[in-house]
Amino acid sequence: METYGFVNGDGVITKEEITHQTGIPIPQNIKDFLFDGWYDEVKREASKLNYHQKISSFKILSPIPNPSKIICLVFNYMDHVMEQNLIPPDEPAIIMKPKTALNGPTSDIICPSFVSKLDYEIELAVIIGRECKNITEQQAKDVVFGYMILNDASARDIQAKDKQFTRAKGFDTFAPCGPWITTVDEITDPQNLKMVTKVNGIIRQNSSTSNMFLKIPTIISMLSKVMTLEKGDIISTGTPAGVMLNKPDAVYLKDGDKIEMEIDGLGKLENTVRFAR
Repeated sequence: METYGFVNGDGVITKEEITHQTGIPIPQNIKDFLFDGWYDEVKREASKLNYHQKISSFKILSPIPNPSKIICLVFNYMDHVMEQNLIPPDEPAIIMKPKTALNGPTSDIICPSFVSKLDYEIELAVIIGRECKNITEQQAKDVVFGYMILNDASARDIQAKDKQFTRAKGFDTFAPCGPWITTVDEITDPQNLKMVTKVNGIIRQNSSTSNMFLKIPTIISMLSKVMTLEKGDIISTGTPAGVMLNKPDAVYLKDGDKIEMEIDGLGKLENTVRFAR
């Protein structure tokens, strides 16, 4: 049975237990719970909550199962732009990833056998908490609900063939994320978080969100001038240096590779690559 809940350390309280312990009849849909006032009501009762179940007894899925949009920035980290010999764009360069790409934080990444150059991208993902349009950078700070990690997995051979990103980044399971949503009040400075990717225990990416070229409020404000941002939308803010793209000695992902991604304060993704046969 699927459910949702709160995580505190290695303890979990499910939706059903929240209602039992607080008497608040929270809704079935997690987006309704997070963005329509129910979360704030339960948060006021936080001292009453007993996290008696262990997280190890659950399979964790994508924290936002059905966003209206997954917006991914490209070339938004100075160190990544430098390794690619590019100039950073002064406005968000984006691709839209389908919601069917969403994947859990410990689930396998399933790659079709015709893909030969599978790559990883650690990214800080922003969860929008309020609908907004044409907002300022100052207003943008008030529409962020929280953050999570997202691996913007990419088939580089498809990317090179198509000369654009959509198909290369759009495969099912190519957006592992989570492991949960860390609310905005829990992160003091989202622009100063260490981020590390390991493949089979070897560090591949080691950077910080401080290396973003366009900062989060700027990204949100600029995007809101293009499209209405809705509750639950995911904005993935780009990846730092260390991906295999355009490296002459590139070692792309292979069947059985284990990818770990960690951002300070947000937890860890641990996914295994499986090539479909």
